[in-house]
Amino acid sequence: MPEISRFLGIIIFMYFDEHNPPHFHVKYNEYKAIVEIQSLNILYSSQIKFRPLT
Repeated sequence: MPEISRFLGIIIFMYFDEHNPPHFHVKYNEYKAIVEIQSLNILYSSQIKFRPLT
């Protein structure tokens, strides 16, 4: 797993040759999410409850 960052138990990682749109993966314990880089929209979430950044 190509890890980019780790803080407060949250792991952020990216794979080199993956599908579009460009995105990164987030893991926190048993929770996972996929976040689009350009817009920071959540493309996939497993049990993580997100609130808007505004």
